[in-house]
Amino acid sequence: MNGSNSADPGSTGVRRRSDATRTAILAAARERFAADGYERATIRAIAKDARIDPSMVMRYYGNKEGLFAAAVSVELELPEPGSLPRHDIGRALVTRFLDLWEENEVLTALLRVGATNQAGAERMQGVFREQVMPVALRACPDPEQAPARAALAATQLLGLALTRYVLRFPPTVALTREEIVAWLAPTVQRYLTAPAPENAPAPENAPSP
Repeated sequence: MNGSNSADPGSTGVRRRSDATRTAILAAARERFAADGYERATIRAIAKDARIDPSMVMRYYGNKEGLFAAAVSVELELPEPGSLPRHDIGRALVTRFLDLWEENEVLTALLRVGATNQAGAERMQGVFREQVMPVALRACPDPEQAPARAALAATQLLGLALTRYVLRFPPTVALTREEIVAWLAPTVQRYLTAPAPENAPAPENAPSP
């Protein structure tokens, strides 16, 4: 007897194929955007990599801009600022970003694109502005300094990613997670929570990272 809530096997199969197709498209897009940059990457090349017709890419994402936005959608899932002891913010951020760089190719692909393309750079800036800035606002002693402090923390987090996962400097690659946290966490902590240097000028509407 079929209940009213029973799933239609046919529709379930279609949904699974659709999900698989989207997954293949996004995986191919990330690799192509990372390798070729936004401008040179094409829908046709991405479709070929995903082994589907280009019309399927257009069907799901409309155009290259829509595909790029979907392929590099990043949710950092940082701890809620209020849930972290102030003295532990640096360690928590470095640990979380290590997890992201090592487990999620999206952020690395976005870093590669952002280094050479304005659209990628703006997307990366948005990620830090919307998701890292609240942590800086909570941690820093002067809210007006939050943009500068978040930007300084970003120099450490992005510099690590660039040298370890993109350029792959051998000494950086050779560091263990524990060593990276031990070296970087105090620096990120200082950027976010230490008193401003005496000679540092007061921020005047400093732009967000």
